[in-house]
Amino acid sequence: MSTPALPPDPAHDQLLAEGFTLLHQGKVRSLYEDSSRQLLVVASDRISAYDWVLDTPIPDKGRILTSLSLWWFDRLADIVPHHVVSTEVPAAVAGRAMFCQRLTMFPVECVARGYLTGSGLAEYRESGTVCGIALPSGLLDGSQLDEPIFTPATKAALGDHDENVDFAHVEESVGAQVAHELRRLTLEVYRRAEATARERGIVLADTKLEFGQDQAGRIVLADEVLTPDSSRFWPADQWQPGHPQPSFDKQYVRDWLTSAESGWDRHSGEAPPPLPDAVVVATRERYLEAHRRLTGRDLS
Repeated sequence: MSTPALPPDPAHDQLLAEGFTLLHQGKVRSLYEDSSRQLLVVASDRISAYDWVLDTPIPDKGRILTSLSLWWFDRLADIVPHHVVSTEVPAAVAGRAMFCQRLTMFPVECVARGYLTGSGLAEYRESGTVCGIALPSGLLDGSQLDEPIFTPATKAALGDHDENVDFAHVEESVGAQVAHELRRLTLEVYRRAEATARERGIVLADTKLEFGQDQAGRIVLADEVLTPDSSRFWPADQWQPGHPQPSFDKQYVRDWLTSAESGWDRHSGEAPPPLPDAVVVATRERYLEAHRRLTGRDLS
């Protein structure tokens, strides 16, 4: 699959004029460095699905992801330190950027699942396991697990697929001691967040976390945390195992892309079509609703 270069952030030229240098551009975030070597992480309105970055942005998405991440970082700081240094950022990216610590990132996606769906469900239907963890028979799409499980994945390059791996792979990648600590932290964060979300009428089905190591050797929570991009959020009052759940995340976009209406074959190698206005509006509202329910406030 050939992946086109991503468009620059709308504030890119202004940041360059202010002395910033672009270090990396990911699917959603861009990483800049200022003249004093401070790192600026900027969230865009881009949205990705099925390893493609779509041509159609979701308005305010970068602000929603940043606001939610900051809200969660504060509520998880007693479990694990986070990478945020300051939110006093250039005006061109106000509300959607953070100055952050320099970290050595661990090459693993740390995923916690409390419910069975998505790629975990697909693997379970084939083998009865998820990332090598045996699960009881008879589970359905959306079934709650007896205990949340750690189901790591490899970090894929842009255009490639993340791949679920077993715990032994993580141990080989980062060493046994770090692997066990990443698993412990991931599950502890998930348990705290799942209980917090449930109090606010949201089922946190699963989430992906990223960690790095600072110069002192501490493990630090990085990137984004517990947003509709990195998590599955379901309305608790509509949760019913046995079928796909309504959601407050980008599953709505995935579902449209694979519908007959889009006309897109995800296995064709062709880029997805632009999103219709109605899908953009509905997706934005789902992200905003997740923000409202979790934080108790509208996006400022």
